[in-house]
Amino acid sequence: MELMIDKKELENVIVNVLKTVEDPEIPVDIFELGLIYEVRIDDEFQVEVDMTLTSPNCPVAESMPQEVKDKIEGIEEVKSCRVNIVFDPPWDKDMMSEEAKFELGFI
Repeated sequence: MELMIDKKELENVIVNVLKTVEDPEIPVDIFELGLIYEVRIDDEFQVEVDMTLTSPNCPVAESMPQEVKDKIEGIEEVKSCRVNIVFDPPWDKDMMSEEAKFELGFI
């Protein structure tokens, strides 16, 4: 079966899916919060995501990465997904998008 989507299109689909995952403590999605550091897609459409949490003690440290993995693997074209939790660089509010900063009253 020939896939009718290229990596750039798939990356856009993945970003839109990531925008459906919200941090339970901050009513903004994890992409706009700046928690997603990198999305890599190989030639076989296996996806690897580097993400962080707002803090190492985040109450959703186990469930949020699993939600990210499940949602990305729910995309038809994705063969598999691996989520890596990284704390370097540490997250801070400057990583948020302008939209998120505005929504939370920082600007």
